[in-house]
Amino acid sequence: MARINYDLQNDVLDDTQRVVTSTWSDNTNALTAVHTSSIQADFSSATSKGAFFIDVYHLATDSGGEIQYSIAYGHKAGSGSLNFTNSENAYGISPTRVNYNQYRQLVFGDENQQFTFPGDGTTDAFVPDDIYIININRARYKNNLKPSTLNLKLSGSEIGFLELTDDSITSTGSAVVTNAGRQFNIVSGSSGIRLGDSNIQVTNSGSYGLFYPDSGFIILNPAAISHHITESSPDLSSNLANNNHQKLLDCINGGNSFIVDSEEKISSKYYFTRIKNSEFNFTTNPSFIDDTGNLRYSSMENNPKVYITTIGLYNDTDDLIAVAKLSQPIAKDFSKEALIRVKLDY
Repeated sequence: MARINYDLQNDVLDDTQRVVTSTWSDNTNALTAVHTSSIQADFSSATSKGAFFIDVYHLATDSGGEIQYSIAYGHKAGSGSLNFTNSENAYGISPTRVNYNQYRQLVFGDENQQFTFPGDGTTDAFVPDDIYIININRARYKNNLKPSTLNLKLSGSEIGFLELTDDSITSTGSAVVTNAGRQFNIVSGSSGIRLGDSNIQVTNSGSYGLFYPDSGFIILNPAAISHHITESSPDLSSNLANNNHQKLLDCINGGNSFIVDSEEKISSKYYFTRIKNSEFNFTTNPSFIDDTGNLRYSSMENNPKVYITTIGLYNDTDDLIAVAKLSQPIAKDFSKEALIRVKLDY
C-alpha cells in the first residue's frame, strides 16, 4: 500500500465556518401558530407540569408535533401559583418561585441576585419581582441561537402588535457576559436593530427583557410588556393557580410570528493530497501477482494504468482513522499527476 506523508505547513489547512439555519422543525422560518398538549398543560395541582411551564409544538401532537419552546412565569416570592402545601411554613413555596430561582441560578449562580432591566445612567435599573420565560427546546438549535435573528411579535387589544428583537446590531455585538453566556437587551425593533436611542423601552420599567443566545432562553419583563399589552399583566394573587404563562402564550399566538435562527460552528480540516507523476502507478492488489511473484498481466509492465478510488488517513501509529471515497475513479499513469482535497468536518 502506497503512502504519502503530509507536510503540515503546506498540505493541511484548518477552517471554521458558522452555519445558520432556522431553529424550528421542518426548517420553518416563522412559527405562526401555537399548539399545546392538554396532557402536558395540566394546571390541576401545584405539582402538575403545566403549573411550571407550557410546552409549545409546531403541529398538533396527534399530527407529529415536536416541542419548539416552553413558556413559564417566575415570581421571587412565589405569587401567581398554588403553594405546594398549605402548612404555615410553606407559604410562597410554589412553581413560580421555583422558576424564578432556577433561572437566576442559571444566569447569576446566586440565589439572592435579582433580574434587572437597564436604566439610562440617570434612571436606576428596574428590578421587578417577576419574569416571563421563553425557553427554546435544546433539540431545536445547534451551538447557540444567533443574535440579531430574534423577531417576536406579541398582540394586544390596545397597541395591536409589539415587535421585539435583541439589540445585538445596535450594540455592535457588545454583550454582558453571564454564567448563561452572552446577554443582550430585548427592545422594540427588528433583526437586532433597536427603535429609538435608549434601551429603556418603558419609563421606570427598563427594557422589555433579556436574551441569552448561548443558553437558548429569553427573559421578558412583565411590567414593560404589560404597559403596552394589558392582556399580559400577571395576576399576583397568592396561592391561586393564575396561570400567568398562559397569558403570554395567548399574546404570542395572537402575534402569529416568532422567528429566531440557530447557529452552528463547523470546524473543517483540509488535507491536500498531491500525487506526482512517478507515484502510485502500480496496483497493490495481490491478485495481480502469481505464485512466483510475477505480474499476471503484461499491460501492467511498462506503462501501467491504475485508478485511484479511495484515500485512507492514518495516524503516526498506522491506525486508520478516516476513509475518503472519491465520487469517481481517477485514472493514473506516468503521464498524469493529481491533487485531491480531502475534507474532514467535526
